[in-house]
Amino acid sequence: MRIYREIEAWGTVLIFDIESKNLSEIQLEIALSKVNEYVHHIDEVFSTYKSDSIISKLRRNEIEIWQTSDEVREVWNLCEETKRLTNGAFDPWAVPGGFDPSGLVKGWAADKSAEILLSHGVAHILINAAGDLTLRGGRIEDGEIKPWLIGITDPNNTDNIVKTFEILDGAIATSGDYERGDHIKDPQNGMVAVGAKSATVIGPSGAITDALATALMVAGSDGATWFTQPELFGYQPWVINRHDATSWSID
Repeated sequence: MRIYREIEAWGTVLIFDIESKNLSEIQLEIALSKVNEYVHHIDEVFSTYKSDSIISKLRRNEIEIWQTSDEVREVWNLCEETKRLTNGAFDPWAVPGGFDPSGLVKGWAADKSAEILLSHGVAHILINAAGDLTLRGGRIEDGEIKPWLIGITDPNNTDNIVKTFEILDGAIATSGDYERGDHIKDPQNGMVAVGAKSATVIGPSGAITDALATALMVAGSDGATWFTQPELFGYQPWVINRHDATSWSID
């Protein structure tokens, strides 16, 4: 049984494409209902637009990080790690109003949502959180398990697929001019990021791919050296340069 659902949360639409040979439609719907509860919980905790969210209180210095929840501290620590790995190109603290983990938390929460689905027996999962995708178990085609096919569109012509990736398990995140690119700022100067036209990262963690894609929009080709670090083994960038039609990657 396979079902496709959309859930409105986090100021966007989350897309779920899930399948399992051993579960009924009712069982899949129950699993999705748990995810629906979870993603709205995440919105209540991490939204910078809700004045009573934990993140908003943290940004206003009404509470300290040690007074928050385990999940907020987990995201905080991931942000610290990714800031270090990108030499500050990803810096959730260098924004007006204080700490804002939005550049990482969608991918992180998509991974957590996949864990919930897996715990309910769902075997094949695609979650698309506004360009941040978490993938588990591949897809079933003609009775066989095949990798998910993920296409990257041309930022100058979104009808044109310029690159396709095959992913069985993992995450892929893309940042670019076609998806509100002007909201990505260079943390060093506060200006609109000009390092790349589009940046895609594939890897095991949705949180890290999300943050790295954002950071590569700032750093461009200077970010290639990040992927020599042992902590980023298994992560692969694919970047379209801003001023011409060329691209680069690290296999």
